Amino acid sequence: MATTADYKLGPQTYPRGWFMIGESETLSTTPKAIRFFGRDMVIYRGHSGRVVLLDAYCPHMGTHLAKNTTSWVIRDGKHVEGDSIRCPYHAWRFGPDGKADEIPYIQGSIPKAACVRSWTVTERYGCLWTWNDPENGPPDYELPEIADWEDPSWVHWKIDDLGTLPCHPQELVDNIADLTHLAPIHGSRVDYFENEFEGHIAMQRQGGGHRTLSGADFSTDTWYTGPGILQSKLKGSYNSRMLICHTPVDDGTTHAWHALMVQSASGKPATDADIAAARGFQAAALAAFAQDFEVWGTKRAALSILQVRGDGPFDKARIWYKQFYNPRAGAKAIQDRVRGIHTIPGMPGAPQTAAAE
Repeated sequence: MATTADYKLGPQTYPRGWFMIGESETLSTTPKAIRFFGRDMVIYRGHSGRVVLLDAYCPHMGTHLAKNTTSWVIRDGKHVEGDSIRCPYHAWRFGPDGKADEIPYIQGSIPKAACVRSWTVTERYGCLWTWNDPENGPPDYELPEIADWEDPSWVHWKIDDLGTLPCHPQELVDNIADLTHLAPIHGSRVDYFENEFEGHIAMQRQGGGHRTLSGADFSTDTWYTGPGILQSKLKGSYNSRMLICHTPVDDGTTHAWHALMVQSASGKPATDADIAAARGFQAAALAAFAQDFEVWGTKRAALSILQVRGDGPFDKARIWYKQFYNPRAGAKAIQDRVRGIHTIPGMPGAPQTAAAE
């Protein structure tokens, strides 16, 4: 499998940004073992309702904080106390800040080294999110808003957990600029297509027909907010908003999720019939995404693309993506190389863009 170094993305193995790491409804006071960015972690919901994300291994003797079922710490219900977690081996307890707040068999102060890394974590829209930064800096952009989430005419999504792909996320990000896969993979008729890059946002605008989605005609505005969160606003037979997230597990493997929220046909609060229709349309959207997913899971790495006239601006998208693998101090210089709207010879740009010019 190809790695970040193979793609020559930058000095940092994992990208800077906000990433999805799971679903809210799967989280409880029973700690879960997860792995992202090449690190083992433990995530749980404290008794206050707070979500806590920590590195997984106790600094005492390297015990995994989540992977135990037989310790009396677990059996006595002391694994999570308040918002803190106990190591199942020697019962050291760590607070949500990662610092040990109790070592039951010592007197005096707790060593400063008795700590694990605590990660920035939040939950929103039924998802769990964390901020990753190899430079250990605070977020330099906000977690994106999901428009219409509070509007009762919109049916909330059920998240499709698609598991792990044996490929680098670069292969998924290429899709934002890929005009010519739309017809052979999705049966699309493309009437217009363009990309725009601005800061940490990469936008795709396109419209036409889509055979997988029941042959419907629609327009889409699709955009990445950072390297791993993609939204798509679809207007057509149903007004809907798609979410596709992907997060590095290890260098060269990626975990992906899909979700779709749909507005009721009447624009009024959603009924049971609207919910059923939304679930059907989400299934169709998932089938469309699965067409891409199958290719990504079986292709060899495209370390360089034999780009030809008529392709989308793969080269621009790959430059944009590099900003997240380089120190943030150099991000603007990378953004400036691709900033603006990019169209494709022989393909009209988006009509709303042309009207605005």
